[in-house]
Amino acid sequence: MHRDDFKNVATPAYIFDTGVLKKRVQAIRKALGRAKLCYAVKANPFLIGELQELADFLEVCSPGEYEICEKLHIPAEKLVLSGVYKSEADVRRALSVCGARATYTAESLSQFSLLCLLAEKKRLRLPVLLRLSCGNQFGMDEAALCGILKERDLPVNIVGVQYYSGTQKRMDAVKREVQMLAELCKSYPCLRRVEYGPGLRVSYFAGDAPEDAPEEFSQMLSAFPPECEIVVELGRYVAADCGEYLTRIVDLKKNGGTKYCIVDGGIHHLKYYGQTMAMKLPPVAQLPERDGAKTEWTVCGSLCTAADVLVKNLPLVQAREGDVLVFSKTGAYSVTEGISLFLSRPLPRIYKREGETLTLLRDFIRTSQINQKELTIEKSSKKEKEL
Repeated sequence: MHRDDFKNVATPAYIFDTGVLKKRVQAIRKALGRAKLCYAVKANPFLIGELQELADFLEVCSPGEYEICEKLHIPAEKLVLSGVYKSEADVRRALSVCGARATYTAESLSQFSLLCLLAEKKRLRLPVLLRLSCGNQFGMDEAALCGILKERDLPVNIVGVQYYSGTQKRMDAVKREVQMLAELCKSYPCLRRVEYGPGLRVSYFAGDAPEDAPEEFSQMLSAFPPECEIVVELGRYVAADCGEYLTRIVDLKKNGGTKYCIVDGGIHHLKYYGQTMAMKLPPVAQLPERDGAKTEWTVCGSLCTAADVLVKNLPLVQAREGDVLVFSKTGAYSVTEGISLFLSRPLPRIYKREGETLTLLRDFIRTSQINQKELTIEKSSKKEKEL
């Protein structure tokens, strides 16, 4: 972060640095070798504009994510239209725009049947990835998937398999999954493409194990047949480093023997993977910087709930109202995963940094406008009853 940003930014706010993002993606792509890169849009939709150029594909998991891509004029060839629930209306809409240029995933036999039905009606050979389940609600089990692969004269083009079993996984688990998928591809040569999400680990907190090296993962990919196209799906691992969350100290107090620092943000904005009641220490800096002795503070947000604790025992130097706390590694999930509507506080500002330029992408949004009755609908319903 440019250390003067905090003077010009109205908090709470996120800053996403495109320079950091580009360096991260370049390093990942270099390490992956022949494998292609798919960015999971759910990790941070504000990065789609940059990543449409940096990644080979964008995985879209909801109608809302598709609408964002549509507004940004993302080429259909870049899109992998995924998601555990796809309504027929949503599939029809995407198909009417993207046709057979996008890739469609099938997470169940009913999803597969719908794609076959629409492909026949539109006379299109839709490229389809069959999602293999890891044992939860996502995808199909191996028996169902292999049953489809044994069918003949299908109206769709089964191009491969999609597999994702979670995030922040150990490398030994990743290795087992790669070997399993490689054997599946060898058994069914029609699976010419594997889209695999390894869930590589990001080190968020003090004391965490070192971050996974993409080079170590890349070596595992030699298990796949050379003719197989490998697409590595990443979200958290791509985006985490490029984001910072800024929140300002608005009150200082001492209750009993504990010093409390109240900030204008909170857990409705800031969310790290696996963090519960601030039992871990994330990367955080205090601005402006000062020299002097450090005192430990419990940092709490602006929500009226005892759960709104961001950090316990955070060392600060002469903490004052107006100081800004900068939480790093917030480029993935945090911006959309928090309980944003709780207590009707505004959504934070979103900034993008490109070199020396700081651009406001989204201003504060009043959630009080969302957390209320829509009077026009109520009046409309009343008129309908009268008729």
